[in-house]
Amino acid sequence: MMHATLPLPQASRPDKTPAARGMRHGRKGLRRALIGAALFGAASGSGSAYTVDLTAAAPLTVYLQVGVGSFTNDYINGGQPGNNTTINTVSATVAAAVLGNGAAQPMTTNSTAAQSYYDGFTFCSVPGQIYIGGFYRTAGGKTAAATVTATVPAALTDSTGDTIPFSKITWTSSGNADSGAEPFPAGAFVSGGVQSVGSMSSNTWNESCWTFSYLNNTVPAAGTFTGVVRYTLSAP
Repeated sequence: MMHATLPLPQASRPDKTPAARGMRHGRKGLRRALIGAALFGAASGSGSAYTVDLTAAAPLTVYLQVGVGSFTNDYINGGQPGNNTTINTVSATVAAAVLGNGAAQPMTTNSTAAQSYYDGFTFCSVPGQIYIGGFYRTAGGKTAAATVTATVPAALTDSTGDTIPFSKITWTSSGNADSGAEPFPAGAFVSGGVQSVGSMSSNTWNESCWTFSYLNNTVPAAGTFTGVVRYTLSAP
C-alpha cells in the first residue's frame, strides 16, 4: 500500500490600513439564490468564476492563501490579513489491489479552510478541496496583473530515496456557485521547476477551490512519499 503526501504552504503579506470595500461580479445573485434553495427547494441563475473588483487604497497590498490563512474579519467588514505559518497537506492512500491500474486516486486535505475571507461565504468543500485565493490592491490606478507561481521539486520521495514524479499530481478547479473560467485554473505539476498557476488583476480579489488527484498509472515502491510545493504571489 502506498501513501503519497503533498504539503501545500500558505503565504501572505499583511497591511495595516482598513480594507477597501469591493463589488461582487456575477455570483452575488447566485449566492442569494442558493440560500433561497435551502428554504424553497429550487434555484436558478448563472454564475461566473469568483473575481471581485476592489477599491484602490494605500498601501499597495498583496495577500495569498493556500489552505488555512489568517484574517481579523471578512474583507468587506474591514478585515485585515495576517501571516500564517501552517503547512497544509493533500494526500492519498492507494490500496495494493488498485495500485498502478490507471484509475486516478482522489486526494484529500487536512485544511479546514472552507469559507472565503472576502465575505464569509462557504466556497470550498473540505476535505475534498483546498482553498486558493487572495487579493492584489494598489494605492492608485490599474497596473499589470500579479502572478502566482508554484516552485515544484522534481519528485516526491520516501525515506529510502524512492521517487514519484510530481507530474503524477493533477488538479481540477471550481468553487461553490461558480461556473466559467477560474482565476486559478486546473492543471498538473511539472516535475521540477517554477510554473504559473494563476494571476490576479490589480484591485481584485480572486479565489478557487482545487481538487487534487494522483494519476496512479505506474507502480512505485511501497512507502510514504512526500514533497513540498511553495506558492508565491508576485506583484509588478
